[in-house]
Amino acid sequence: MVNTPSTMLPLGTTLPAFELPDFDGKIYSSQDYPGEPILVMFLCNHCPFVKHIVDTLSEKVREYQEQGLNVVGISSNDIEAYPSDSPEQMKAFASKHDFSFPYLYDESQEVAKDYKAACTPDFFLFDQNHNLVYRGQFDDSRPGNDVPVTGEDLTEAVEKLLNDEPAPEMQKPSMGCNIKWKPGNAPDYFG
Repeated sequence: MVNTPSTMLPLGTTLPAFELPDFDGKIYSSQDYPGEPILVMFLCNHCPFVKHIVDTLSEKVREYQEQGLNVVGISSNDIEAYPSDSPEQMKAFASKHDFSFPYLYDESQEVAKDYKAACTPDFFLFDQNHNLVYRGQFDDSRPGNDVPVTGEDLTEAVEKLLNDEPAPEMQKPSMGCNIKWKPGNAPDYFG
């Protein structure tokens, strides 16, 4: 388990476009959400950091959606090296944890690169103009640190966005397993 922090994409960055299939092949696009806020989450099935928060995350996301936030999850891992992250396993993982959001597969890993995603989980919250207002952690909890999983950091950012308040100034990087890049595909933004 390698502790990899998120790259902290600059605030104000415009929502990078995506057009990806879910585990059943249904295509979702960033253009499906014009003029609407959206949370993009990079997840995977096998990561201990994701498993540590996933049930609380699923519950919180449902609350966010009820308040009018669009949410998508994306898995970008190399499934040849990590077959537990395959679309079939994504479907099982989404079902087991009662995902209420599309869970998309980024086979080419280009979408992860466009977001400068580095780890799972990695969170990117965009306002109704599709400008980045929050990127960072779910909360301070990590596997083994005995801090309760609350989702307080992301929830504060979502609530401020939905109430037209300024985003939190303090934004801590997410921490997790590195995205499992295909051989020769790792981006250069880790330098």
